[in-house]
Amino acid sequence: QVQLVNSGGGLVQPGGSLRLSCAVSGFTLDNYSIGWFRQGPGKEREGVSCISVSAGRTAYTDSAKGRFTISRDNAKNTVYLQMNSLKPEDTAVYYCAAGQEYRGYCLFDGRWYDYWGQGTQVTVSS
Repeated sequence: QVQLVNSGGGLVQPGGSLRLSCAVSGFTLDNYSIGWFRQGPGKEREGVSCISVSAGRTAYTDSAKGRFTISRDNAKNTVYLQMNSLKPEDTAVYYCAAGQEYRGYCLFDGRWYDYWGQGTQVTVSS
């Protein structure tokens, strides 16, 4: 049974940091690309970062570049999203997802992802 479990969210002040985790079971990270998405209050879901399965290429949307870092630990079957310099606009429910890549690159289109975690709430507020 494929399962993705998100954790690590919480309340943090602006400028603070959080590390989100995505623990996967039922498959290994050798088989799927992993993406992080978020959905803020009243907003559509958007991609944040992803890492491809074949080449380990990482990608970030403009909102995440320079502040967020995605990494994976194949031995622990876990993907992390380190988030630094957090801003109030980063407030959202964050989801990880497992899916396919295209020509060695991970994508931010949710339609390419087959399995989703339950989400973890991140709130950035003073």
